Amino acid sequence: MDTQSPTGQTSMGARSEFSQAIENLAPGYFALVMGTGIISVGLSMVGFQAASAVLLGIAACCYVVLWVLYVWRAIHFREAMLHDLRDPEKAFAYFTIVAGSGVLAVALIRHGIIGPAVVLIAFAALLWFVFGYLLPWQVFMTRDGKPILARTNGTWFIWAVASQSVVVCMAQIEPHVTAGRHWVGILAVLSWSVGVALYAGVAILVLLRIIHYGITAAEFEPPYWVAMGALAIAVVAGTNIIDMQSTPMVDATRTIIAGTVVIFWSFCVWLIPMLVGAGFWRHIGHRVPLKYMPTLWSMVFPIGMFAVASVNIGRVDRLPVAEAIGHVMMVVAVLVWLTVFIGMLIRITRVLARSLGIRA
Repeated sequence: MDTQSPTGQTSMGARSEFSQAIENLAPGYFALVMGTGIISVGLSMVGFQAASAVLLGIAACCYVVLWVLYVWRAIHFREAMLHDLRDPEKAFAYFTIVAGSGVLAVALIRHGIIGPAVVLIAFAALLWFVFGYLLPWQVFMTRDGKPILARTNGTWFIWAVASQSVVVCMAQIEPHVTAGRHWVGILAVLSWSVGVALYAGVAILVLLRIIHYGITAAEFEPPYWVAMGALAIAVVAGTNIIDMQSTPMVDATRTIIAGTVVIFWSFCVWLIPMLVGAGFWRHIGHRVPLKYMPTLWSMVFPIGMFAVASVNIGRVDRLPVAEAIGHVMMVVAVLVWLTVFIGMLIRITRVLARSLGIRA
């Protein structure tokens, strides 16, 4: 029998509040780790080691907590999880697990924590291979009567991000590999090439969706920022390949990658004003409420990744203007991260308060 709380809520109602939060846990919540981790990497690159270490600690804690929640959801709300795996609007968000593992590994390496990073890199590479075939199969081969093209959205770009995250991992771990270094080079170039091809394919599908079906202000959610972030991580991955030691595969592609990353970075610069303008169109023009939602982390990551990409390309290609832009964007990324993180804490506090029968 339910027990009545002082606020008039039943214990069953309290449990339902928390259970509902777990059942509705966003498939792309590992973007929290991606955004926090990449800003940790960026702060380390520009000399703020203490702040970088703090964000690394937050990213690591969030990574562990999210795995607990995802496993909990898989056990107790299996149908909801399977539904998300087949949903064209949500399935590709699971690639944030791959990218989150990879970004966290890179952040660990920058702080000299090699052992756990190697484990995470191996896990990310394996998961990238499995998800790369499983998730598209689930989406494309499942039919529920609704056109898939009409449900294409910004989360599809995370497929390309996951591929490029493997490249960055390979480049970071290469100096610590004593045997089989040529295989590291092969996997890095392979993943980079696949990521670029996936980006082009997804970009065409998303553009066709917008042209054919249109897009409302409510539908233009933060994951569309990944269209820029996926190119930014391609820049970081490419500059990392350029800096890798000589292997046959790396040497064969170094020149073309070096020229391509500048083009990608330039396109990122062009995309940012359009994405910002779309945000004004969404929230001011059409009055869509600006409130915390898990998908906001899919906006934090691209901004942080663009900052890192700008610093990277500025140093590798000797472009002081790009590096200066990277420093400015790192400040913006930290402010955006802090705003979204506070919003998340407020949201969690309210859910926990209601679960305990406290009005919040």
